[in-house]
Amino acid sequence: MSGHSKWKTNKGKKAVADAKKGATYTKLIKEITIIAREGGGNPDQNSKLRTVMARAKEANMPLDNIKMAIKRGTGELPGVIYETVKYEGFGPGGVAIMIDAITDNKNRCAAEVRNIMSKTGGNLGGSVSWMFTMKGYLTIDKASANEDEVMTVALDAGADDVKGEGTEFEIFSAPQKFEAIKTALEAKGIKCTTAEVTMIPSSTVKVDLANAKKLRDLIDALEEHDDVQNVYDNSDIPDEVMAQMEAEDSE
Repeated sequence: MSGHSKWKTNKGKKAVADAKKGATYTKLIKEITIIAREGGGNPDQNSKLRTVMARAKEANMPLDNIKMAIKRGTGELPGVIYETVKYEGFGPGGVAIMIDAITDNKNRCAAEVRNIMSKTGGNLGGSVSWMFTMKGYLTIDKASANEDEVMTVALDAGADDVKGEGTEFEIFSAPQKFEAIKTALEAKGIKCTTAEVTMIPSSTVKVDLANAKKLRDLIDALEEHDDVQNVYDNSDIPDEVMAQMEAEDSE
C-alpha cells in the first residue's frame, strides 16, 4: 500500500500542470458522457456521475460543458459514441499495469496504447486485474489534521482502514462509502490532498531507480494519450529512490 501512496503523491505534483491542458476537459467530458449513458443523467441517483462532476468542477470546467456532456450521454443531444475499454500488461521491473480508456475507435486505441507500452519498456498483454481491488482512497497531510479526529470521522463515516505512514494519513473504503467519508471530512474542515475511487494493489513490486524512471516515463506517456482515463500500477518505490528522482527533476 505504501508504494501506491508514494507513486500517487509523485504523480500528484504534476497534476497542476496537467490541469492546464485542454486534454483534461476532453477526458472529463468523455467520462461524464459514458457515466450518464450507463447510469442516467441525474447526479442524485447516479453516484458515479456525482463524483466525476465534482472533479470537473474542481478542474474549473464550465457548467455548460458538464451539462452538454450529460445530455450527449443520455441521448438528448447527438454526439460521438464512446466505448470503455481496459488494457492490462507489465511495465519496467515487472510492475503490473492496468489502463482504463474511453474511445470512439477501439482498434486505433489498442494499437496506440500497445505502441506506447513497447516504446517505454512495457508489454501489453497478460492478466493483472486480479492484483487490484477498487477502493475509495483519500489522503490527508499530517501537518494539517489531528490523527484522532481523522480516524474518528473517517471510521464513523464508513472507512475500512486508516493508515498513518509517512507524511500523510491514508483512508481506504468501499467505493460506495467514498462520498460519505469525503463529505464528513470536509464538514470538519479536514482537507484531502487526494480523494478518488481507484484501484488498490493487493501486493507491490519494489522498483530501483532505473526502472522507476522508465515507469514514470511510461505512465506519463499513457496519461497524455487522449483516450486514456486512468493508469494503475503496483510499484513500490523506496523513499531514497523517490528522493533521488525528485532531486534530479529539480536540477
